[in-house]
Amino acid sequence: MENRQFRKLQSQGVHHITLVGADRQTSIDFWEGVLGMPFVFEQPNLDVPSESHLYFDPGDGRLITIFTNEDRKPDPRRTPTEPGCVHHIAFSVSKATFSQAVARLDERGIRHSGVKDRGFMDSIYFNDPLGLTIELASYRFEPPFGFTHADVLLEAHRIRVGRGDYNIAEIHLADAIEALTERSRGSLSHDRSPKNPY
Repeated sequence: MENRQFRKLQSQGVHHITLVGADRQTSIDFWEGVLGMPFVFEQPNLDVPSESHLYFDPGDGRLITIFTNEDRKPDPRRTPTEPGCVHHIAFSVSKATFSQAVARLDERGIRHSGVKDRGFMDSIYFNDPLGLTIELASYRFEPPFGFTHADVLLEAHRIRVGRGDYNIAEIHLADAIEALTERSRGSLSHDRSPKNPY
């Protein structure tokens, strides 16, 4: 085999996720009417003219898009989870919204997992009207200024593995935030180790 140098196709974020929907109104009622995503754009599916292509803003200016067809009916059975299939899609919500999630799902009669402790976030799972599992996730931390949640998780992972701990916990997050802050912010102090002035 010829010795070639390969280069990456560097991604810079999720542009959009497109799902196959049923009828148009089911998509609007779920994505905007349940999850609060503004319905911002619609045109024909340019590859399948008999379908419509609906665009929703999930809250960060990126897009969730749905191919709809009025001949398709919602099927609530769980979508496939074989290799290559989408298991679930997670959306970020504030702590204030997350604290209301159980009650707001219950008032609609939507079955859900209840609150799940993920160590670095809290999650709740339920299915959309077409059987796709949706996760609402709320981080338990805010990254230091200039860093992302991914930066903190990478640092927390290194700390957790270095200590031999099984899974991530809040102590790893707190220590990661401290380490990132110390590395990125200068100080006039020669000794920045923890102290007890009391």
